[in-house]
Amino acid sequence: MIILVNINCPNWLNQCCSHTNQHVRLRSNSTEQVSLCLSAAAEPSHRTEDTHLTAALSGCRCSCSLTCRHFFNITDWRTVVLPDSRLDEAKALVESCRAGSIPPGTTEDQLHYAKKLYDSAFHPDTGDRMNLIGRMSFQVPGGMAITGFMLQFYRTVPAVVFWQWVNQSFNALVNYTNRNAASPITPKQIGVAYITATSTALATAVGLNLYTKKAPPLVARWVPFAAVAAANCVNIPMMRQQEILNGIAVTDENGNKLGHSTKAAAKGITQVVISRVTMAAPGMIVLPIIMQRLEKYKFMQRITFLHGPIQVMMVGVFLIFMVPAACSLFPQRCSMAVSKLEPELRDSIRSQYGDRVQQVYFNKGL
Repeated sequence: MIILVNINCPNWLNQCCSHTNQHVRLRSNSTEQVSLCLSAAAEPSHRTEDTHLTAALSGCRCSCSLTCRHFFNITDWRTVVLPDSRLDEAKALVESCRAGSIPPGTTEDQLHYAKKLYDSAFHPDTGDRMNLIGRMSFQVPGGMAITGFMLQFYRTVPAVVFWQWVNQSFNALVNYTNRNAASPITPKQIGVAYITATSTALATAVGLNLYTKKAPPLVARWVPFAAVAAANCVNIPMMRQQEILNGIAVTDENGNKLGHSTKAAAKGITQVVISRVTMAAPGMIVLPIIMQRLEKYKFMQRITFLHGPIQVMMVGVFLIFMVPAACSLFPQRCSMAVSKLEPELRDSIRSQYGDRVQQVYFNKGL
C-alpha cells in the first residue's frame, strides 16, 4: 500500500511506524519523492527484513527479495571500518525521521545509507551500538580468518585445539551480541555457555581428528566443520538459555507486549542454529575439496606457505554471499500462531483480545 504525504507533515512517521509494513512515499517541496519503509523504527525490537529503506522511484531499486537486501545491508563488512561518529550520525538521522523531522537537503540515498548503518551497528532491542567484533557485519573479516586457519591447520591436535578455542570465543561474543536483549543473561550463565560450547567443539574436533587418522585425507579436512556444527548446536542455546527457561517477549502486530513464550524462544533459537550452520557449510565443505585437488599440482606444492592465506581469501568469498543468505533463511521478526503457544499464554491472549490476535511476533535474534 502506498501513502502519499508531505515531507513536512509531522504525522507521516506515525503512519510509517504502524507495523503494517506499508511503504510511505515522501514528497518534498521540490517534488522529489523518497520512499521509506521504517515499519519498525518506533520500537527497535521490531526491526525486520522490511525495516530498511526501499526505493519507490520507478519501481523497486533491487530485483532480489527485501529479506536478502536487508541482510546484505546489515552484514556488509565495509561498515566495520566506519568510525563511531559516522554511525552516531546515521542513528541521529534515523531518529530524526522517527520523530517526524527530516533535515533539509537530505537525499534518498542518504536516508537509505543511514538506515543501513543503523541496522548494521545498533542492537534491534536496545538501540545501543554493538561491540565491533560481535556485529554480523564483522562475520566476513572475522569468520574468513578463523575458518581459513581452521581448515589449514587441522592435522595436529595442538593446532586443532587452538583454532577451535579461538573460533568458539569468537562465536560466543557474536551470540551474546546478537541475542534477544529483552531476556537478560548473567555473567555466570555466559561463562557456563562459553565453557560448554568450547568443550563440545574441542571434544568433537580432537575425537574426530584421532578417529580419522586412517581415513581418506578429505574426511580429515571435514573435521573442522563437524566440530563447528556441533558447537553451534550447544553454544547458541546455552548463550540464550534465559530465553529457553523464562520465555521470549512476544507482541501483536502493533508491538503491544502480550507476554513471554518458551515455545517462541525454542523456535527462534532453532532457526538461528540452522542459519549459523548453513552459513559455514559451503566454505567448510566445498573448500576442502577444492584444496585437495589444487594441492596435487606442482605449483601449489611449491607455495605451501601460501596455502593458509589462500584458504582465508577463498573462505571470504564464500562468506560474502553466505552470511546474508543464511541470515535471510528466516525473518528476524519471527511469528507464531497463537494456537501453538503455551496453554496459559494462549488463554491469556484470547481472554483479552478474543480472535483479534491470531499471530504473535518476536525478535529471534541473529
